[in-house]
Amino acid sequence: MASWRECAGTLFECEKAPASGSWAMAVTNHPLASAAAVEAVAAGGNAVDAAAAALFTLYVVEPMNVGLLGGGTTHVRTPEGRHVVLDGLCTAPAAARDDMFEPLSVERFSFTDVKDRRNFVGAEACAVPGNLAMLCEAVARFARLPLPALLEPAIRHAAHGFEVTPHLTNAIAGAAEDIASDEPLASLLMPQGRPLAAGERLTQDALAETLRAVAREGPAGLHEGAIGRRLSDHLTKAGGHVTLADLGGYRVVERDAVRGTYRGHEVLGPPPPVSSGVHIVQMLNVLEEFDVARLGFGTPESLHLIAEVLKLAFADRTAVMADPAFVDVPVKRLVSKEYATERRLELDTGRARRWTAGFGPAEGANTTHVTVADAGGWIVSATHTIGPGLFGAGVLVPELGLIANNYMSDFDPRPGRAQSIAPGKRLTSSQSPMMIVKEGRPRYALGLPGGLRIFGSAMQSIVNLIDHGMSLQEAVEAPRLWTQGHQVELEPAFPAGVRAKLADRGHEVLGVPVIAGGMNAVALCSPGRIEGAACWRADGTPAGLGGGLAQHDVPA
Repeated sequence: MASWRECAGTLFECEKAPASGSWAMAVTNHPLASAAAVEAVAAGGNAVDAAAAALFTLYVVEPMNVGLLGGGTTHVRTPEGRHVVLDGLCTAPAAARDDMFEPLSVERFSFTDVKDRRNFVGAEACAVPGNLAMLCEAVARFARLPLPALLEPAIRHAAHGFEVTPHLTNAIAGAAEDIASDEPLASLLMPQGRPLAAGERLTQDALAETLRAVAREGPAGLHEGAIGRRLSDHLTKAGGHVTLADLGGYRVVERDAVRGTYRGHEVLGPPPPVSSGVHIVQMLNVLEEFDVARLGFGTPESLHLIAEVLKLAFADRTAVMADPAFVDVPVKRLVSKEYATERRLELDTGRARRWTAGFGPAEGANTTHVTVADAGGWIVSATHTIGPGLFGAGVLVPELGLIANNYMSDFDPRPGRAQSIAPGKRLTSSQSPMMIVKEGRPRYALGLPGGLRIFGSAMQSIVNLIDHGMSLQEAVEAPRLWTQGHQVELEPAFPAGVRAKLADRGHEVLGVPVIAGGMNAVALCSPGRIEGAACWRADGTPAGLGGGLAQHDVPA
């Protein structure tokens, strides 16, 4: 069978190079975070230590995407082969109501638009955070090093500053209007009324002090102590709803991974309220009944198929995906091969169609990702965020150096829906910290930022690896497609002829510069070699650690 490159010609060339190591591999969306991960392993830690050190550092160096006041999902595989998913997603505060925001649209694809953008910008947009509690629980249960050691690189970069990258400069410029509406945040990121330029240094003294307090007190400092009191006081004075009681009542939830199979591989991801595990398995089940490799990468036939399975998955997601504590999510049905066969029979391989959910309505991008693996068998795939918007709610708590999340915008502001607001309810997320296992041996772990576009992008990379036989670097950098049922977005590498043929099939095609964010992936290639790859869409950097300690019988 011809390779994907023989079929696709010179559709794209990789812009970055992979890395490999024998001791450990860390792939993050900032070189300083990858360095912190490697430092943790060199100090005697495992992949969980490395992931924690990297994420704490990202809380400092990627303020547009992630922070201590955000939420996320951490997927851990132990050396014994157990998969643990820690749910640290944000929750609605106790004062939240299903009609607290006034929707501006009833359209299925823009239901988050509300009057005055109150669910997106400002203190009212902030939900109860879970990142710190989740990360500290992972450290307490699985790591080897003490929490202060894992916070040290983050504290160092906050206190002494770090060099602003062009990626961060562009993010500040893109959110400048919202940043300008909050004087403390504007003073930090636009000190002379302009975005910090690439090469300038960003120092965050207040954040450094907050991280030192976390090193001393652990998550209790935020959820029970002085950090939490200062945060809740600031937010409530600004019209927000998160209280110290909300913070104290937050709990991390351990969940079982969703499992599916695809062409002899086991696919594992997070369960509801995270939607990715269910819908990636669902889409792969449908694709498994087609010869995707023969269709070729980037052809009109394969892109049409990808678009249609995305549309059917989003139709089901809108109808039934939510916090399982509030809504009965039919997970077994959604991930079954039988249901995939039913949906496949509705798919027209020659024509785009409008999809509706296979169920009745249920009652009831910007992020970061870290992927780490070590030689001892620990693997971590973790996605953390401060919300759908750059710099979260655009609210900086100046005495803490913390930026509030804007995760209330991920709820449906219309009452009576699966994803409607309710006190204590966890938001529905597309985070996709995925792992692929074959014959009992882990093969790949991957994930990325990008809001609603995350799980479709993760699915396409899995198809790239398994069906098209791409290298890890090729799989994460390959051009992407995305749709949730309306326009089909295509990255620039897909040629005009392919776009025209998709339009002939009834798709409304829209060219976009980028779909989702920087993917980070590792491949367990063989005993003694771990490969890492990051894509061109962010500051992603793989860092491998090779070699090791001296043999025991070698004299000092």
